[in-house]
Amino acid sequence: MIKAGKIKNIAVLSGAGISVSAGIPDFRSPGGMYDTLKPDLLTASEDERKLMSMNPTAVVSWTIFRQNQFPYLELRRPFILGGAENKWRPTLGHFFIKLCDEKKLLRRLYTQNIDGLDYLLGIADDKIIPVHGSLGKASCEFCSAAYDISKLRQEIKSKIRDIYGEDVSAPKTSSNVLCDKCKKPGVKPSTVLYGRSLPKEFEESIHKDFPENVEVLIVIGTSLTVSPANTLVDIVNKDCVRLIVNREEVGQDMGIDYSKDSKRDIFGRGNCDEVLLALATELGWKDELKKYAKDMAPESAKLLGRKRIREEDVPDGDILGAETKSESRAMTGDEMSSNRSESKEKQ
Repeated sequence: MIKAGKIKNIAVLSGAGISVSAGIPDFRSPGGMYDTLKPDLLTASEDERKLMSMNPTAVVSWTIFRQNQFPYLELRRPFILGGAENKWRPTLGHFFIKLCDEKKLLRRLYTQNIDGLDYLLGIADDKIIPVHGSLGKASCEFCSAAYDISKLRQEIKSKIRDIYGEDVSAPKTSSNVLCDKCKKPGVKPSTVLYGRSLPKEFEESIHKDFPENVEVLIVIGTSLTVSPANTLVDIVNKDCVRLIVNREEVGQDMGIDYSKDSKRDIFGRGNCDEVLLALATELGWKDELKKYAKDMAPESAKLLGRKRIREEDVPDGDILGAETKSESRAMTGDEMSSNRSESKEKQ
């Protein structure tokens, strides 16, 4: 389909998995928030620490932030400051999306990530929907007034303690960062807290894109458990191909079909970079990816230099525009390898 030029509109829904090779761990991997959160280190009451122990996402919730801003700011401190230092670079997976845009195939990128790496790709801002906000902007959670992000970073550095023990210049105790307008301590990066509304751009864009204006939906590195972003897989039209790129099967409760009889769903099991590199190679895009190697995260650039692509990383099915008549379907690594060998024999 893609090779044959039959596809004109691709939408992407990305999650934390696409940024892992940039050095930003996802919530569920070793080193991620669920694994490393230590409520006892945060400036919080006993009740708040108990809540965070039971549910780690509470640290980035409106429930806690509206009464105590320090847990959020202390947890996010290195990420807020790291954005200013260009500590992280986009991954190979990000640049695969950029190639889709260059080839005029990208309808929209819906990113659940707040790391801001998507904005370093040169894709037009109106094509990027930061479903959960971004660390690259700041505002007050109480009055919605904008706040200069550079000023916030300075305030964070001088007023918020470092629970990670990496910044010797950090204060020993945290103090409030006040909004210039309402004078309340609600200033933070413009990320969406659990329990708060999503950006209006999200609702506006899904009405423009779905169901009729998306032919392929690529879901990259997300558990498909957070609503309403996960509903994208459900609101596409019945003929839309859904490619799931992830380490494990997700979204079965959203209707994703991983059976051999699936007519529309394709599964690329593995690390996001590896699967998308394999797909790019299959599509003849690898050389175009190489021109961005110097701009990629080091781990991604290293993978790009690998000579051999594992066959089990290549998502199979009609999305590739293969000459075989095999139906698009979800496949495990072993099934991909077997089907690929059979296809070569037929050709």
